[in-house]
Amino acid sequence: MKVTLKLYATLSDHLPDAARKTNAVELDLHPGTSIAQVIERENLPRKLCHLVLIDGVFIPPAERATRALVEGETLAIWPPIAGG
Repeated sequence: MKVTLKLYATLSDHLPDAARKTNAVELDLHPGTSIAQVIERENLPRKLCHLVLIDGVFIPPAERATRALVEGETLAIWPPIAGG
């Protein structure tokens, strides 16, 4: 199944060079793949996967291991952002 992965800020360094312009890459996943499995598969540091959205809906940390992705969804991940 096809899912779009969007990574922002420092996490975009984990995208292939060609995908960094759009912050997005299309993934081909097995049905039933969870958010946590995508984070692991893409070698994303868990502690930097702070804000996680599927199609604009926030997914709390407790649900990321069990929330399976569905064909056509967009998974967007942001690291914690500090400012001042």
